[in-house]
Amino acid sequence: MTTQDGRLPLALTMGEPAGIGGEIVLKAWANHRASLPSFFVIDDLARLEHVAADLGLSVALYPITAPAETQAVFPKGLPILAQHIPKQPKPGRPEPENVPAVLDAIRRAVAIVQEKHAAAIVTLPIHKHTLMAAGFAYPGHTEFLAHLAGNGIEPVMMLVTDTLRVVLVTIHEPFRAITDHLTKERIVLCGKTAAKALAHDFGISNPRLAVAALNPHAGEMGMLGYEEREIIAPAVTALRQFGITVAGPLAADTLFHSKARETYDAVLCMYHDQAMIPLKTIDFRGGVNMTLGLPFIRTSPDHGTAFDISGQGLADETSLVAAIRLANAITIHRHKAKVPA
Repeated sequence: MTTQDGRLPLALTMGEPAGIGGEIVLKAWANHRASLPSFFVIDDLARLEHVAADLGLSVALYPITAPAETQAVFPKGLPILAQHIPKQPKPGRPEPENVPAVLDAIRRAVAIVQEKHAAAIVTLPIHKHTLMAAGFAYPGHTEFLAHLAGNGIEPVMMLVTDTLRVVLVTIHEPFRAITDHLTKERIVLCGKTAAKALAHDFGISNPRLAVAALNPHAGEMGMLGYEEREIIAPAVTALRQFGITVAGPLAADTLFHSKARETYDAVLCMYHDQAMIPLKTIDFRGGVNMTLGLPFIRTSPDHGTAFDISGQGLADETSLVAAIRLANAITIHRHKAKVPA
């Protein structure tokens, strides 16, 4: 498989060094390299050597000094663009000293893709609590990447499996604060951004959106909540005025079964777990997180650092492999369709 122009690799970031990121990167290369586009990882060589040795993974690691070296190296080993960490962590035990390196790896990946030295970014899971304890000011990857992209970008999170795509209107908000962040304007932004992505990134000429209700039974005509009547339904009307095919607000409890999924290309979900529970139930291991609205392609495995199994050889690389393949597929589609970056 080739990337955008046959030469540009994908850039992977290290993620939290005490988590399973190193293991799944090594397994992705060891078990799937013949069917994957070339990629390099911005990481600490010594750390990956320790992970490979501890888990008995036979992976040759090749230091590179520039992304352009990836293509030649990839068939024989995993290319590593050096990002030194000051303290080698024990599995499951994050070290605060390593936070700057974790963030620098993300910054470098963004710079590399913006400078057209890589086709897309695939991020490995970070540990938000460790980052925030060290002064990280963002709820997660999505918001940090939007900050790095600049120009006042409002990021939109989409989760993807083979049979379901969900878009989060509110992202990392405490449940009791959801209604404070749920606005007509935000729903319209997410709907327009999702429709554009479905057309540009997935080749769907007439995207169909479903919009989930917030309250049980879609608010039951206002008896179980006002949000459907005052916020969600007006947003649906506005999206239709933009020429988007959209249905809703629809009761969430009947929106995700197999027959319902045949009627739309993506669902706008009002809060995190409304999207994540059905998606992970349908495909727990193969989901991919992608950020819409950025001036570059970014995907990620749809799971966390998994400290509970880190260092035990139990981590499954399926979601990372799916994230790599999706980033590559989007890159190829945009190139063929001549979609501007």
